[in-house]
Amino acid sequence: HAFKRLAVDAAAQIAKGRTGFGMLIDGTYGREALFRAADHDFWIGRPVEDPGSRPLDFEGGGSLAAKLIELPRNHTIKCLCFYHPDDSAEMKAKQERELLRLYDAARTLNRELLVEIICGKHGELKDDTSARVMRRLYELGIKPDWWKLEPQASATAWDNIAAVIEKNDPWCRGVVLLGLDAPEEELAKGFAAVAGQPMVKGFAVGRTIFSNAAQKWLKGEMTDEQAVADMAQRFQALVDIWNTARARAAA
Repeated sequence: HAFKRLAVDAAAQIAKGRTGFGMLIDGTYGREALFRAADHDFWIGRPVEDPGSRPLDFEGGGSLAAKLIELPRNHTIKCLCFYHPDDSAEMKAKQERELLRLYDAARTLNRELLVEIICGKHGELKDDTSARVMRRLYELGIKPDWWKLEPQASATAWDNIAAVIEKNDPWCRGVVLLGLDAPEEELAKGFAAVAGQPMVKGFAVGRTIFSNAAQKWLKGEMTDEQAVADMAQRFQALVDIWNTARARAAA
């Protein structure tokens, strides 16, 4: 709980009140951080999945809609699903059923929805892998406001993703690139790969920013102030890499 509050402070140092910054924060272990994030007008994404579940399951059990209705209207529902297009029919049916439940609840309650799809942990990531998953979900009638996707195999893969979105939901807000705990050099390559892709709006990186500080802070080897400074420096470095990549692509 306390460390997540420090992460909010680090992000706020870099955001400096500017728009375009936000955080993914859960309501179970991050409640105090949520309160602090509200002071900085961050975009907030609220995870609802049971972490690591496959097939997809939701945290806490019980009524999904009852949990979602408690969220502030300006919070975006976020759900991670480990889905590969070559999964068994049974696995896909279970995952799709839960995603349909979530989409229906989000629409009924008029909440924004971000769907995060990770394919590469359970199969090969080819040029059409993520696009095939997205196409299937669109066929089911699921139209997330946002997608959150892993770094792709090639520029062709990103073109395929953009084409699927443009064909099925021109009102989609776009894609957020996830980090998968990659080192800064790998993230820089990933940022460069999407810099010219207008459908990709930003990045969501976690452990690359906070892992070092968390380990040392929990061992008592870092003060609160040092942990905030460490995370802020790492976040600023990624913001700079992202902005530089976009500027080069625009030029």
